[in-house]
Amino acid sequence: MPQDEAKSLNLPNRIDMNRLELISHSPEQTQKLGVRIGELALAGDIFLLVGALGTGKTCLTQGIAWGLNIKEYALSPSFVIVRELYGRLPLYHIDLYRLDHIEEIAELGLDDYLYGNGVCVVEWAEKGLDILPAEHLLIQINYLSDNERSFQLKPNGKRYIEIATQL
Repeated sequence: MPQDEAKSLNLPNRIDMNRLELISHSPEQTQKLGVRIGELALAGDIFLLVGALGTGKTCLTQGIAWGLNIKEYALSPSFVIVRELYGRLPLYHIDLYRLDHIEEIAELGLDDYLYGNGVCVVEWAEKGLDILPAEHLLIQINYLSDNERSFQLKPNGKRYIEIATQL
């Protein structure tokens, strides 16, 4: 996806300092949102994705990867827990879906990723909110219809408010 397209998302939105809501009408719009997030991403950024199966977490992550100039496809890391992809910055794509207890998440040793020199995207982040960094951009994805999704972005920290206001 050309990055220039991502700069004009044309997604309906509402924003305040605590929350930004965007509506995507297609997987392509979801990817465009991801591209824009990836373009804005800096080393150390953490994006926490929350949503039911099939709501578009991996689709959004693919866009983030493209925004980081990553050419590979961002496959879901459900079975391997972490996939590393490399572009302008490393992308650490983490999936907590198969983990049932917070102790399992703590034992994974994710600190090298979460506090490293790359960008972290954590799917099923609600399973680890108690141990994940306090400063992050939480993205709640809700199913509206076959092609429509609601994205509620909740920035936690100054850096993430900056990102939200640039979308």
